[in-house]
Amino acid sequence: IGGKEDPARLVFDGGEGAAVNASLIDLGHRFRLIVNEVDAVKPKHNMSKLPVARILWQPRPSLRDSAEAWILAGGAHHTCFSFAVTTEQLQDFAEIIGVECVVINEHTSVASFKNELRWNEVFWGRKQGLL
Repeated sequence: IGGKEDPARLVFDGGEGAAVNASLIDLGHRFRLIVNEVDAVKPKHNMSKLPVARILWQPRPSLRDSAEAWILAGGAHHTCFSFAVTTEQLQDFAEIIGVECVVINEHTSVASFKNELRWNEVFWGRKQGLL
């Protein structure tokens, strides 16, 4: 950018296994923590020209349903990815700080997830005196 050298970056290949992606979003009147359980997998092709940390994952329950639920929840482009933090820990954290938390995992159906978002709107609106 502007004729400057590329910034220093951590470049490495991530591991494999169960993990979570999380994003904290601002809804204007409250925050929502969105958690998607994923499985990190070994890429089929080398990504050596990608100048950042590299990891490939398969979201649960599927890419289609996960992406739809993520978008419905207002999920952001930037996420936090962790092999160490669990869904339960993120749910506990959200409860401690008084933030809504929705989880997308192998049990998620888009129809049920839509209902959960509707019910949460009522619950969090009442809790904050908005309804």
